[in-house]
Amino acid sequence: MASASEIVVPISSQKHDPAWNHCLQVRSAGRTKLKCNYCHKLFLGGGIHRIKEHLARHKGNASCCPKVPLEVQVAMQQSLEGSAARRKKKLKLADDVTKAIPIQAEGGEVDPAMMQFPDVINLGIVPVEVKEEGVSSKPPEKGRRKKIRYTSPPLQFSPIPLQTSALVSDVGKTTIGGITNKEQVYMAIGRFLFEAGVPLEAVNSAYFQPMVDAIASAGPGLGTFSYHDFRGWILKRSLDEVNNTLEQYKATWSRTGCTVLADEWTTSTGKTLINFLVYCPEGTMFMKSVDASHIVASADTLYELLKHVVEEVGERNVVQVITNYSEIHAAAGSKLSETFPTLFWTSCASQCIEAILEDIGKVNAIQEVIKNAKVITGFIYSHALVLNMMRNHTNGKDLILPCESQAAMNFITLKNMISLKENLRTMVTSSEWLASPYSRKTVGMLVTDLVCSLPFWSSCVAIVRITEPLLQLLKLVESSKRPAMGYIHIAIYQVKQMIKKELLKKSDYMTYWKIIDSRWNAQLPCPLYAAAFFLNPRFFFSIQGDVSNEISSAVLDCIERLVPEANIQDKIQKELSLYKSSSGDFGRPMAMRARNTLLPAEWWTTNGGACPNLMRLAIRILSQTCSTRGFERVHVPFEQIHNHRMNYLEHQRLCDLIYVHYNLRLQQRQILRYKPFDPISVDNIDVVGDWIVENDLFSDDADHANWMALNQPVATQMLPDYANDGEIETFIAGIDDDVIQGVGKNMEDDCDTKEDDDIHDGTSFT
Repeated sequence: MASASEIVVPISSQKHDPAWNHCLQVRSAGRTKLKCNYCHKLFLGGGIHRIKEHLARHKGNASCCPKVPLEVQVAMQQSLEGSAARRKKKLKLADDVTKAIPIQAEGGEVDPAMMQFPDVINLGIVPVEVKEEGVSSKPPEKGRRKKIRYTSPPLQFSPIPLQTSALVSDVGKTTIGGITNKEQVYMAIGRFLFEAGVPLEAVNSAYFQPMVDAIASAGPGLGTFSYHDFRGWILKRSLDEVNNTLEQYKATWSRTGCTVLADEWTTSTGKTLINFLVYCPEGTMFMKSVDASHIVASADTLYELLKHVVEEVGERNVVQVITNYSEIHAAAGSKLSETFPTLFWTSCASQCIEAILEDIGKVNAIQEVIKNAKVITGFIYSHALVLNMMRNHTNGKDLILPCESQAAMNFITLKNMISLKENLRTMVTSSEWLASPYSRKTVGMLVTDLVCSLPFWSSCVAIVRITEPLLQLLKLVESSKRPAMGYIHIAIYQVKQMIKKELLKKSDYMTYWKIIDSRWNAQLPCPLYAAAFFLNPRFFFSIQGDVSNEISSAVLDCIERLVPEANIQDKIQKELSLYKSSSGDFGRPMAMRARNTLLPAEWWTTNGGACPNLMRLAIRILSQTCSTRGFERVHVPFEQIHNHRMNYLEHQRLCDLIYVHYNLRLQQRQILRYKPFDPISVDNIDVVGDWIVENDLFSDDADHANWMALNQPVATQMLPDYANDGEIETFIAGIDDDVIQGVGKNMEDDCDTKEDDDIHDGTSFT
């Protein structure tokens, strides 16, 4: 640091030598001096080169710095060695070119004796020299009167063969014509990722290409990056940027309300962590991660944790708190609702739907079909030759598609395999397959039989038709573009009706209705869902007559809980009559047309001005999500911040780092439109599971497995949840007036499942 008698002089942006990052330029007693950042020694002369020697601990021209960090010392040593090598190479190059120029004899003729050129003068790539500040690059010869300018000869350019042993410093050099060898750039990035152990999935980040572009635009002389820079001012500035974005989210909470999400999960070491997030239509923000290993064992301790988070967000902003479902969570949620009478506790709809899919996957006949399908995919994805063959026949398409839910993976994969059925049949009947050794192996013959089996494919089609409505509902619930609150009450009825239309026989479809009801009715009844159905103009104005008492009571429950002021409650009661009768602005032709086109909350914002109190309540209800799903947690070191053997200051820094890390991921979820996907990647193993692992009974040729024989996959792109709008819109559009009438008046056909037969084994669809 500069003393009181010293004035720090800003360092010019034109000074690119890396040593400038480790010293100060100060003015004292009328003289400009350089000062070491570590030992604070002042240098009156010698320029930045002497500072560099000081930091590199080179004895001779400067004293050695006693406090320089090791990584800085090594960087300065490398910089000095590089400068010396560049000077030596330049001198040699100048000498070689000088010898190659014919010298004119007296009289203006060229002396023939001087025209003996070397057989080959390969100037190769002439590097662009970056002069080291404070060090003259002039050759040591004295008395030179004329400076000769040398240029590259007009040679035809051919790319340099890739040298895997090339140093990273070679990347900055340019080829003839100023073109950088891209392979060297890729190799430099690869070496960094491999040596540092960075997950290769990092290149999928929405921020990766902007980083590369920023480095490229800076050009030569950007300088080295400091470990302390990233831990210091860069992290601080990133924290400020993230907080600025999140402040924009927070500014909307008073209008739209927000939902506190308790994303609970278990680590590989058995710890139970809860990541707390806050959802609003503007975006989802990550608050903090809590080690709840002992907290979730007691309803009282879990309640205290939830209470603290609600107070931190602001009781007036919170519409609901969503957690896992269990007796302990339900008890804690009930107590939380008593403490805060202006919010609701609900359980996660995504987890409920996934539990339904898991139960359906356990039906005997369905379980058998999935097992056979895994034999096909496990065999194909375990052998490079067969996988290349399959991709050739499917035009690069994979059997396994990206999916965030392990429970949904079974049925998404079956659906995709059906779409590629003919391609698989062509493959197993091709001469290439018949000539391969795999077609004669036991598992190879089994795969051939399955791919050519009509009953197998018929069963796959039946399973997909049963589960497709649930998959569409799962996408709706997890959509970050369309809040699901206005649709979830009717959506489960729509799912059941679609299954009924598919199976027809009551003894068949009741098997799946019972599975759905056993999960849905136990976990998800909530006044918010019914009130949101009532306030969604798409559904309410399709009901002929009065709604059921269940829905009317739910609306009143929401008014009493979410609007504590009695006078505002009375105003809402009066404004409800205008909504029910479609009076005033609600009855305008454009308002009626917009019922099916605008999102419910947007419709109220546009047309609810005559009923301001009801409009505010409707917007707060219809703007909420139904799922705790945040973003994938892989490669985020949540567990590390719960290590109590850590310096307090470093723990604060690590918490801020993870705060920035996860919030950038949440923002990336809305930025990123495409994501490359490789089914066999270890990054996807938690979801893909045993779909890409061959059965051990058939693994008799593991010695032939070689990933280097694989053709590079076609860039399969994964669209995030908001890109599935087509399927979501199809699902919503399929909700007809009969279903709306049934839901509105609580008249579901065959809803009494208690009197039906016992659950069947589900074999009828085969």
